[in-house]
Amino acid sequence: MMQPQGLTNGAGRHCYRLRVYFEDTDAAGIVYHARYLGFAERARTELLRDLGVPHAELLEQHGLMFVVRHVRVEYRSPARLDDLLEVCTEPVAMGAASVALRQKLFRVKEDTPLTVVDLGLAVVRRADQKPARLPERWREAFLRWGQWKGKSAAREVRTNEGV
Repeated sequence: MMQPQGLTNGAGRHCYRLRVYFEDTDAAGIVYHARYLGFAERARTELLRDLGVPHAELLEQHGLMFVVRHVRVEYRSPARLDDLLEVCTEPVAMGAASVALRQKLFRVKEDTPLTVVDLGLAVVRRADQKPARLPERWREAFLRWGQWKGKSAAREVRTNEGV
């Protein structure tokens, strides 16, 4: 089986590259703080696509979607106009209706993260926004991808202070 292009550095890590454009920055050419969340979202979307379980199918086939329940962002160093960034996503915890992930944003060819995003995602029904179990196909894809450290995504995000 061919490995999807976005999956790098082995199981349990997915890295996605993107370029910082003028629209992402302030007048000084520094990435605006809210754009990091957009970069992280784009990387999560590509993770699901590369795992073969895209958002669109979750919505179309099951009427379910992921929503951000908790987010913690640590800004360490700024990204700048025209930087090539890599967003690396790692598994933290998975529950029946939740997933916790850690996303680190790096400048390509640097080892120190510029930003670290810890987040908890909940699976909800589109019709009423009530929690729902993660469908088996998505659960299996996540299990094949990562080494999960815990079972409760919401609890892990609230207590996870280290990097």
